[in-house]
Amino acid sequence: MSVVKINAITVPRDRFDEFARRFASRAGRVSSAPGFETFELLRPNDEREVCLVLTRWRSEEDFQAWVASPDFAAGHGQHREGGPVGTASELWSFDVLEREEPTAEG
Repeated sequence: MSVVKINAITVPRDRFDEFARRFASRAGRVSSAPGFETFELLRPNDEREVCLVLTRWRSEEDFQAWVASPDFAAGHGQHREGGPVGTASELWSFDVLEREEPTAEG
């Protein structure tokens, strides 16, 4: 059963572009991690200021190994250089109980 990790990050609207730029510059680091399944960066299209970083992992152990990896540390190193873009964050964790894929059109 897969696990989904959602990092809910409060980002002031005037920093949305910087937030997206930083993620684009670290692209590819997570995709080669063992157990990694998918990544999505979500920006609100309403008045909210909470961006979501969604990843899906084969297991909790795979996610924890990623967090402990040098690639994770390097990908988050931008905070040390330019300071954080977000003003708060919260990590949510879910087990995938059901998943549906599109059916092939015939």
